[in-house]
Amino acid sequence: MTEGFSILIPSWNNLPYLRLCVESIRKYSAYDHQIIVHVNDGSDGTLEWVKAEGLDYTWSEKNIGVCLAMNTMRRLVKRDYIYFINDDMFVLPNWDTVLMDEIRRLPDNMFYLSGTMIQPHDATDVGLCINYGDSIETFQREKLLKEYMDQPYADWQGSTRPPSIVHRDIWDLVGGYSVELSPGMYSDPDFTAKLLMVGVRYLKGMGNSRVYHFETKTTTRIQKNDGATQFLLKWGISNSAMRKYITRQGEDWAKHDAPIDMELLKSKRRFAALKAAWYMLTKGFGIVKKIEESN
Repeated sequence: MTEGFSILIPSWNNLPYLRLCVESIRKYSAYDHQIIVHVNDGSDGTLEWVKAEGLDYTWSEKNIGVCLAMNTMRRLVKRDYIYFINDDMFVLPNWDTVLMDEIRRLPDNMFYLSGTMIQPHDATDVGLCINYGDSIETFQREKLLKEYMDQPYADWQGSTRPPSIVHRDIWDLVGGYSVELSPGMYSDPDFTAKLLMVGVRYLKGMGNSRVYHFETKTTTRIQKNDGATQFLLKWGISNSAMRKYITRQGEDWAKHDAPIDMELLKSKRRFAALKAAWYMLTKGFGIVKKIEESN
């Protein structure tokens, strides 16, 4: 097979789903991909399994979160393109062909592409909500493989989340994922914001590159960072405002071909900065009040 992508998979004691994810990549890929797993902890047998399977891997004794895991795996990357997928995702046939065909049509590496998720419960602004099971035990694999392309889904604006792909030079240009957002809440839109700042404007979701996502098999187990506030304070704009006004996430790609308006981003950031200052001021007063009451 022709050389494909370097696929980064952070995993934290989620072996049944990781095994299924890797199986799907091996079975339903048209290209020869490098699979890299970061094993967080691995006390469930993940580390031994990854070694036995001959996968490239990095390991940390404790869970270091998505951001550090992604940056740690970068040193093992051998291919030109870095594809990020969660360990509770199952790739579907033609997923990589759609992405590679799009990449070959582009004039340069200034792009960020996402696949389209099919999920059992969460009806987001991008992707399909169709229930083929939300666990290994309830997974309807054969039904999914038979029906996954039955419902059309157009290419969409505003790639901001995995499964996603970027050229490794662009990854390096922005410094990968931001570790101050560890363990990782809002690290995906933060990565998009960094791409915008270095001039990436081609943010496209591919409607026919599809994966099934079991949903939140790891995030329900961690102590989350306050990513919404961190994002707002860092960029001077909320994630929801960036998606709505700047990247226009979820809008039909063919119907909205206007370039991303960075001047609009600047104006939104100025307004959001005032909101952020007010938020922190009122939050600070709340903390002071609690201290006074406790005394």
